[in-house]
Parts: sequence; structure tokens; C-alpha cells
Amino acid sequence: MGARTKARKRAADILFEAEQRGVDAVGLLRERVARPLTESPVPQYAADVVEGVSAHRDRIDELLETYSNGWTIERMPAVDRALLRIGAWEILFNDDVPDAVAIDEAVDLAAQLSTDDSPSFVNGLLARLVDIKPTLLS
Repeated sequence: MGARTKARKRAADILFEAEQRGVDAVGLLRERVARPLTESPVPQYAADVVEGVSAHRDRIDELLETYSNGWTIERMPAVDRALLRIGAWEILFNDDVPDAVAIDEAVDLAAQLSTDDSPSFVNGLLARLVDIKPTLLS
């Protein structure tokens, strides 16, 4: 598993935990950086992802709900929500990650961490965002 893949998984863990506990994701990130629960420190890219998703969460959630064909954010599995937010942030707000890589990484993590239906759902929704990306950023 590559460094960025591990960082994405760590970011997903933090976003998921923050949502489950009802706490601010950036605050939880700071807590994990100051007092890690594991031997490995939080990778910088994981911190970048958590901060980026948090900064754009309202817009990301609006787009995910708008283009998910009848699925509300609340109805999506919590793990899928975290992965979709990461993928959407990388696609729309992080020019360092090619869109195809953002989708592939989110789909791979969905296959590892979520339901059998999640990889195709994550793939379809993020691919839709890529398709309409020019209209979203203009």
C-alpha cells in the first residue's frame, strides 16, 4: 500500500470517527497528531485531506446529494460518506491528484472497508462529478 493510499485511509478513519462521535474532524485530527493512538504518526497528506474536506464539506455534501440519484447524505453508509468526501475533495479541490487516481483510490478503499455495493456506488458518483467538473468550477 502506497504512502498516499495509507494517508487516505487514515483520513477516512478520522473523518468517520469524528462523524460517529459528533466532533469536529479538524479538532480530532489535532488530537490524533498530538496524541496518536498508533505507533505511526498521522501522515501530512492525511491532515491535508481532513482539513480540505472540512473546509469544503458543505459544498461537497451538496454535490454528493445532488448527483447521487435519490440518495441523501444521511442514507449513505458512513464509510462511503467519508470516502466520497475524500474523493470529491481530491477531484474538485486538489489539483495534485489526477481525477482517475482519486476515483480508483476511493473505489479500492470502499472495496476494503464497506459493503459489496459500495465500490460501484462510489465509482459512479465520483465519475459523475468528474464528468460535470468543468461546470462546477466555472
